[in-house]
Amino acid sequence: MAHAEIDLEAEYNNRARVPDHGVHIAGWQRDAAAYRDTARCELDLAYGPGERNRLDLFYPEGGDAGGPIVLFIHGGYWQALDKSTASHLARGANKRGLTVAMPSYSLAPAVSLPAIVSEIEAAAEFVQQRTGRPLVASGHSAGGHLSACLMARPDTAPERRIRAAMPISGLFDLVPLVPTSINAALKLTEQEARRLSPLEWPAPAGGRLVAVVGGAESSEFLRQSRTIVDEWGKAGVTTRLHEIPGAHHFDVIAGLAEPNDILVNLLVELSSNAS
Repeated sequence: MAHAEIDLEAEYNNRARVPDHGVHIAGWQRDAAAYRDTARCELDLAYGPGERNRLDLFYPEGGDAGGPIVLFIHGGYWQALDKSTASHLARGANKRGLTVAMPSYSLAPAVSLPAIVSEIEAAAEFVQQRTGRPLVASGHSAGGHLSACLMARPDTAPERRIRAAMPISGLFDLVPLVPTSINAALKLTEQEARRLSPLEWPAPAGGRLVAVVGGAESSEFLRQSRTIVDEWGKAGVTTRLHEIPGAHHFDVIAGLAEPNDILVNLLVELSSNAS
């Protein structure tokens, strides 16, 4: 995929693009802590041996109908943040009767990106084994990449396959990150970046994917979502692009906290077709 004559640092450095990003992140931390205080939840369940191999389960107040579990994966370019910044994003789905699982994972540079992908696979397996239920994979930014990896993973037993995903501002072509400051912690070569890019993998055999992106995001983030919708759609996945007008990289996920938001409607729709 060509990236010539594009200022890749400007395209992918979201904190530089959104000067008040710190206000948004502080708001996530505040709202997430408040939701944990009131939600029906189980916190810090161990899905693996690592210190950060922990996940939270958030349940609908009145119980759910036994359908798929939403697995939501936080962002931070695989090198920042954790599940505690995202708890409030379970609220909208919980209000609509969906249980939500939110894992943390080890971060670069302490671990490699392949190790992070393996940890998220372990988190998905843990939730599926614990609940006996299918998953809808979702996530923001780096979490969008990881959710696409889960849906596309080739060696999963049929009963464990994830057939629905909703990446939000996801990264599916990692090659343009190689020359940027983001790669200082990841240490990806171009070859490794290709190997870890869902757009370089065979598309899943069917299923549904909704790629969400903010209308005010960089042209590269818009390209990433449009490309996976196009390429996986051609391969037989039922795909849809949903662009949120005026949203940037840090407010694009806000609607997940509201039960009547379009993002929650999309999760409900994906859940109805995920089994």
